[in-house]
Amino acid sequence: MNTNRLFVWVLLFCFAFSTAAFADALKEGSSGAEVVKLQNQLKQKGYFTGAATGHFGSLTEAAVKKFQEKNNLKPDGIAGVATMKALFGNSTGIAAKKNAGGVELLDWWTGASKIFKIGSTAKVTDVRTGKTFKLVRTYGGNHADCEAATAEDAKKIKQIWGGDWSWDRRPAVIEVNGRKIAASIAAMPHAGIDKAPANTLVSSRSGGYRKGTNLDKVKNNGMSGVIDVHFLNSKTHGTSKVDPKHQAAVREAAGKKK
Repeated sequence: MNTNRLFVWVLLFCFAFSTAAFADALKEGSSGAEVVKLQNQLKQKGYFTGAATGHFGSLTEAAVKKFQEKNNLKPDGIAGVATMKALFGNSTGIAAKKNAGGVELLDWWTGASKIFKIGSTAKVTDVRTGKTFKLVRTYGGNHADCEAATAEDAKKIKQIWGGDWSWDRRPAVIEVNGRKIAASIAAMPHAGIDKAPANTLVSSRSGGYRKGTNLDKVKNNGMSGVIDVHFLNSKTHGTSKVDPKHQAAVREAAGKKK
């Protein structure tokens, strides 16, 4: 009799364990609060356009597949542990993986933006040359808009990009508050005038930008305006979409170049 009871308890334990493991994966037919969170996160990143109903249907499955394809995951439409980790970053409670150099591939929305905050100064290392300089994050929502900390830093940036300002994306490591984060930088100053007060209305801003708010807080630093620093899943300000070239450079910085 005792043996039978033990057998029943073992079966119940195994069933509970398998159910918990299954619950980690959301797929077509799933429903509830976790699906709402999934849909809202997919919507925030531009993969899902429907309403967050809490029902995992064909539209949600298609959005998950699209996200998986963009992030080098198996495009099966199932939001398992790997997919959820990539989608939510550190908000899942799982530590981000580091490469051999301690560089983290952090999601912009849930990780990098909370570490590299506006007002922060970062040490930047150009991955391909190993040269370093400093940037200050002064603006930006979809990604970090930054300025050279000093005129000497601006000079170093131009040297790395071949002697002039450029929209070319280059892989870089942003080091701030003891964290090293994979990033991509386009070194073309834009939307600002160094000689005009920050946040005032100006015309003929740098980089071909017309009349608008002067995005230039760091003065006498050898550049007018800001340059773009992207991270995993960050977006452009003009299109509010993920830029494939920036994402490729971010992954190269993380040691995941194809």
